[in-house]
Amino acid sequence: MSSQTLRVEEDHGVLTIALHRPEVHNAFNDELIEEMIDLLERMQDRTDLRVAVLRGDGANFCAGADLNWMSRMVSWGRDENVRDSAKLAKMFLLLNEFPVPVVGRIQGAAIGGGVGLVSICDVAIAEENTKFGLSEVKLGILPAVISPYVIAKIGTTYARALFLSGERFDGKRAAAIGLVHATADGESALDRLVDEKVQLLLGSGPEAVRECKRLISYVAGHELADAIPYTIEAIATRRASEEGQAGMKAFLRKARAPWAAK
Repeated sequence: MSSQTLRVEEDHGVLTIALHRPEVHNAFNDELIEEMIDLLERMQDRTDLRVAVLRGDGANFCAGADLNWMSRMVSWGRDENVRDSAKLAKMFLLLNEFPVPVVGRIQGAAIGGGVGLVSICDVAIAEENTKFGLSEVKLGILPAVISPYVIAKIGTTYARALFLSGERFDGKRAAAIGLVHATADGESALDRLVDEKVQLLLGSGPEAVRECKRLISYVAGHELADAIPYTIEAIATRRASEEGQAGMKAFLRKARAPWAAK
């Protein structure tokens, strides 16, 4: 499965989505955004998918916005910018709410919108020398569309420091502030660590993982008084489900769960 701007592969429930514009450091343009939206909408109801890996082909993960795309923005009015930003926002929302875990493989550079992509990953792993930056203010604009995801990942204290300065930082600092979950020394080590995380995720109950993503989103966005009834219903439903019953029985028998044995 392929497109003009994405390289898409499937292997035993693992969906790999690679940004495939290496000649421009995998920067997005309107075509990539449209193709990503189309892909995610087609894939979101696929119950056979277990994990998605988000990566960039070539030397860099994602350099943010494409220069040719940006050059057209200069002549746009407010209404055109609103329509364009709405498409970008839709892409990030679909990625953030993708029903299976998204593992990010980050290398080279992740700038601007590239940091937004890192932020939507459930598990983000970077090569330690990767260069990160929220450089929008250097252009007189804002990291607005990606801000909900970046702030959720790093908190307001680091958002203040990095949104306002536009400074560059490496993978080690990205891990220290919570933007990525682990770093690797070189791309071979990066590939090994990504594969380890994918295998760990494949050992979890497929339905439970999907429900976990919904649980996290709901609890994070609601007051405790609303979250508690939701959590009671969520665990009761899982315990009574076919998958939950199979998993608990396998645990009690000290056997492998059915999904982990595949």
